[in-house]
Amino acid sequence: MLVFWKQRLVLLSVPKTGTHAYTQALAPLASMVITDPPELKHAPVYRYNRFFRPMFEKMGADDMDLVAVIREPLSWLGSWYRYRQRDDLVGRPTSTRDVTFDDFVRASCEDAPPPFANVGSQAKFSEARPNGTRISHFFRYEDQAGLRRFLAERLGPLPDIPHVNVSPSTELSLSEEERALARARRSADFDLWESIPIADASR
Repeated sequence: MLVFWKQRLVLLSVPKTGTHAYTQALAPLASMVITDPPELKHAPVYRYNRFFRPMFEKMGADDMDLVAVIREPLSWLGSWYRYRQRDDLVGRPTSTRDVTFDDFVRASCEDAPPPFANVGSQAKFSEARPNGTRISHFFRYEDQAGLRRFLAERLGPLPDIPHVNVSPSTELSLSEEERALARARRSADFDLWESIPIADASR
């Protein structure tokens, strides 16, 4: 998570949406960089609301804009699946090394997913709080140009954004049955992603 105090901007770190690269590149411009523990680095809206908002408001910042990047849900699940195939997880409950992508997607749709498929939900991460704390600006992961234009407008010229923390390349195939299951059981994620417009490149 990156906090830009003067610009009243907070870039939340939705897992598997490329925000690690922005953290590396924009850290010198930020007033606060949260990299540990993971529960705070990847603080969802409800955790931001509980731990960070009260502190910021006490210091006079009750108008912070929250920014979140949301990835197409099947692509997001694919990134999690590839990430958990890495060597250091082999033999652990979170490894997907011996799991097919179909099985991973099916397991992620269970009410209580097993450890290897317990990845949460982008919609749940971004869910507005009853007190009005909410995401001010959503961007699709696939619309990097729009995200960078927005950040440049708020922060000034941006440095190069590196490609880091990229999951191993693995060919993924998904049956129509599991695709339909994901669409039904993760409808909130699909609805959220589809509701986010691509930024106007002509501006």
